[in-house]
Amino acid sequence: MTTGSEGQGPQGTPQPEQQPGGPQPQPGPAGPEGGDVSSKKLLAGILGIVLGWLGIHKFVLGYTKEGVIMLVVSIVGMLILIGPMVVGVIGLIEGILYLTKSDEEFRTTYIEGHKGWF
Repeated sequence: MTTGSEGQGPQGTPQPEQQPGGPQPQPGPAGPEGGDVSSKKLLAGILGIVLGWLGIHKFVLGYTKEGVIMLVVSIVGMLILIGPMVVGVIGLIEGILYLTKSDEEFRTTYIEGHKGWF
């Protein structure tokens, strides 16, 4: 016997249909590689701030050319100490920029847009 209240929750509000096998996880914002954007943003931001002078944050984002440039400038520049300082400031700025962007802005700018610098 049906009372017309099937599929309704408290106060008569409609309930979403359950899929077989239980509730399905909701996908988070993901990049083309399927990785989680917010974790990639956090890792790249922290590495940019802490190890920015080595360019490690560039490799995390898949920017191999830019990462190699920063790494070479740092290593060669150690002879005169200017290289690591300049590249370190760039890394610090980029790390702060990564962490202050929303996940959507980060995904659009750095993962999909492949913006290599700042």
